Amino acid sequence: MNEVFKALADTRFGVMKHLRVLEAAGLVTTKRRGREKLHFLNPVPIRLVHDRWVSRYAEPWAATLTGLKKTIEEQTMEKVFEIYIKTTPERLWQALTDPQLRSRYTFGVGVQSDWTPGSSYEGVHPGGDPMMSGENLEVDPPRRLVQSFEAKWSEDVAAEGTSRVTWEIEPVGDSCRLLVTHDQLREGANDELYGGWPMILSGLKTLLETGEDLTTPGSLMYARADA
Repeated sequence: MNEVFKALADTRFGVMKHLRVLEAAGLVTTKRRGREKLHFLNPVPIRLVHDRWVSRYAEPWAATLTGLKKTIEEQTMEKVFEIYIKTTPERLWQALTDPQLRSRYTFGVGVQSDWTPGSSYEGVHPGGDPMMSGENLEVDPPRRLVQSFEAKWSEDVAAEGTSRVTWEIEPVGDSCRLLVTHDQLREGANDELYGGWPMILSGLKTLLETGEDLTTPGSLMYARADA
């Protein structure tokens, strides 16, 4: 938070006022931890705009926003992503746990598991290469899924070891609020571990709301590149 004060040259009251505006717009999401209220930049709405409207000439602006997010959050290494999807909790849970549906928005990778507490899961690319694995730490359908996470798609990410991903589903009217928290990351961890979440969640939203795959850039594009 001190970094925000310095960047804006503003008072604490002024910064909190700005944060409330960003939170109302969905660009900032918050989490309570004891008496603290933590703020995280939410890159998913920005990614949705980028995928649909931003030309390649505006790419440096998106990179600047990514840099700001990294500067503010690098001390905690807890990445929080929020998105609203017009669907039911049951359909959203199915999209998280059904291998065929999952592969349509996670770069062709389907996740296999029996989805019971303490069970293992594995994500395998259609070519047969293991991409990720871990343990289902908490399984509470259709509300909450907590998993350990071990990336395997390269030696660099595999060297990072185990982190944790928490999926939280909250019904809101005829839609759902999905909060994804990727934490237990070491400070300075390889950004490949969490950098793909905006694309994944954008693809999930597109799939559930339209029945189509997000291809700019989406899972189908990556699947074709590997074919």
